[in-house]
Amino acid sequence: MVNTKKKLVACPTCKQLAEFSPDNAFRPFCSNRCKLIDLGLWASEGYAIPVEAKVDQLPDDYTSQ
Repeated sequence: MVNTKKKLVACPTCKQLAEFSPDNAFRPFCSNRCKLIDLGLWASEGYAIPVEAKVDQLPDDYTSQ
């Protein structure tokens, strides 16, 4: 007899526990709704890494103001 434990992870969108296995078609999300909410954030550029632009890296059009 093999004892297999189900691995539960927090859904990145709603933080509800979801099974992380091939049986969950939406993993790591808990549902299709949470998966689509996350996709919408990516599509609308809701996720971004903040970067400070340095003056010497800007095009000349921006530095002449």
